[in-house]
Amino acid sequence: MTITGPCNAPGVVDVVALGESMVTFLPSRPGRLADVPSFERAIGGAESNVACGLAAAGHAVRWVSRVGADGFGDHLVEAIGGYGVDVSAVGRDAARPTGVYFRTAGDRATDAHEVAYYRAGSAASAMSVDNVDLEAVRSGRVLHLTGITAALSDSCLGLMRELAAPRPDGPLVSFDINHRAGLWRDTDGPDVLLELARTCDLVFVGADEAEAAWGVTGGPEAIRALLPEPRALVVKEGGRGATAFASATTPATFVPAPDVDVVAAVGAGDAFAAGFLSATLRALPVRDRLRHGHLWAAAALTAPGDLAAPPSRDHADRLVALDDAAWEKLRLGPGWTQAAERADEEVRTP
Repeated sequence: MTITGPCNAPGVVDVVALGESMVTFLPSRPGRLADVPSFERAIGGAESNVACGLAAAGHAVRWVSRVGADGFGDHLVEAIGGYGVDVSAVGRDAARPTGVYFRTAGDRATDAHEVAYYRAGSAASAMSVDNVDLEAVRSGRVLHLTGITAALSDSCLGLMRELAAPRPDGPLVSFDINHRAGLWRDTDGPDVLLELARTCDLVFVGADEAEAAWGVTGGPEAIRALLPEPRALVVKEGGRGATAFASATTPATFVPAPDVDVVAAVGAGDAFAAGFLSATLRALPVRDRLRHGHLWAAAALTAPGDLAAPPSRDHADRLVALDDAAWEKLRLGPGWTQAAERADEEVRTP
């Protein structure tokens, strides 16, 4: 899969990501939300996570959204812009607040995990084709979207349908299913996600998502049979690995995930998408795109919070170039990206 679309026009960036970001409150200690005495402020949002990761890796990235005309909106714009992301197309809404959420320290996969969202009626939920700068949205080589935006409101769904519709002169449209059952107001969510995915160029989906949303249990090939339309499909299988179908005619490529000492699972899917997109922008082979996705996900898995700095390009490229036997022996723990940077610095310092 190669990237077509605008490349040299004024204002064109590598990637545009559209979606809601919220102020995230992370607990000061483990326990129930009712028992946590204080929280640390951070930022969270699938699309802005991808944007920040790509910008941190040196790509030109624009984030498009809407936030409230409030302090939390100021914080989001400043924090995301601080990663080097272009935030000039973020709208401010004086009538609606910026969304926020609180979560416990536990893994999302456990029953003890709690998340309290305060996003109903948020500024981002009012995004529509009428109040978003569509020219800015389409001014990237890649446009990255997720299914979360479609679930926020009818106007957001209308915007998603407009952006996902095929355009001969448009960017490559990347779509992460991101099925969040609790966000959908009715039972149409899985059908809507399938509809949108079928119109996009590159689709990311977890095997567990495909089973939960569509009842598909036959593995990556069964998911591809359900989604033959996208030019490329990436099926994530958690700690096992990921499979990419790079075109309608090429065979599937599977790459196992390295062993990771997990600190927090939050943000790993966004990091994987960012790593895969980064490698796609560099026109790397499909195997290498998957390996970069795994390494960026490992950076997120071994750090707390929704956002983690990706590995340096040089270090990631060295690991990606390992032979299959060495790749399968990789084990990555907390601090592995920083350790590599320190080692590189020592080599450079006489």
